[in-house]
Amino acid sequence: MLATLLVVTVAAIAFVGLRSAGAAPGGALGTVLSRVAVSEPAVRDTRPYAGQAAWVDAFDFAPAYQRAGARPPITPADVDDMAAHGVRTLFLQVARADSKQPNGFVDRALAAEFLLRSHRDGIRVVGWYLPTFADVTGDLSRLTAIARFDVLGHRFDGLAVDIEDVDTVTDVDTRTQNLVELSSRLRTEVGSETVGAIVLPPVLTEVVNPNRWPDFPWPQIAPLYNVWLPMNYWTFRSEQSGYHDGYTYSAESIRRLRADLGNPKALVHGIGGIGDTATSDEITRFVQSLLDEHAIGGSIYDWNAMPPASREVMQQQFTNGPGASLPGPP
Repeated sequence: MLATLLVVTVAAIAFVGLRSAGAAPGGALGTVLSRVAVSEPAVRDTRPYAGQAAWVDAFDFAPAYQRAGARPPITPADVDDMAAHGVRTLFLQVARADSKQPNGFVDRALAAEFLLRSHRDGIRVVGWYLPTFADVTGDLSRLTAIARFDVLGHRFDGLAVDIEDVDTVTDVDTRTQNLVELSSRLRTEVGSETVGAIVLPPVLTEVVNPNRWPDFPWPQIAPLYNVWLPMNYWTFRSEQSGYHDGYTYSAESIRRLRADLGNPKALVHGIGGIGDTATSDEITRFVQSLLDEHAIGGSIYDWNAMPPASREVMQQQFTNGPGASLPGPP
């Protein structure tokens, strides 16, 4: 199986190069490609946001972000472990706006390998990007690159926008305006395809720190996204606040989010974390909050930070616990 995957990966990487050069594969390579190619790419809908998911960011898998000679802590081989723990969707950061990625895409060859291996294991992949809102056209180009990425007919099953950068553009009005413009232009670009919004939890922006992003434009962006992924990281909250709790922080944020959107039935995939400090009890309570608030899925940020015990707790909660009863997409 490993040998087959290596052949497929090499073929896919070669295919990426061939497509870039405008060449058509043939001969033995063409035979390999024909065996793994997908004739009809899956329609991007809300299904990848349902159930248990895992998160991997560029710092965990891309060689460009490692110390000299160091191996990335997460490789495509880890997808097999995700599948063994019941993960149904991988959220993979495949674009960044920094000097290490002048072309925007983190690593096309590795992205291809993650995508093919995930699909082989029955895992969907959502590509995500963190816009800075300093250059709307640049942000849009990176998101569009994710949407258009294709390897042998395999493409990302979803696209998500990580809406949280408040440091690059410090003027709130400008940042808000650029967010709305980016979201609108992205919707025009992808048409009716499902797009996820990874958002700061309203408890953070309305209760804990209202100055972080005042007057967040919920009404303006509400019609532009299909699924909402609040970052309910209770591990960042203090015990004194009452929000250092997997249930309380998550449940209130989901309720506030839907109220802000003006949509009590908005589809929500809750994200909890951080993985290396969340206890088993907190994770259990977090998953219960997802069920009680009628979320369609949930995850912990991120896979690399989660110790084996936490991965096992998540698997149990989504197999025999409350996560197994989540309604899923409509």
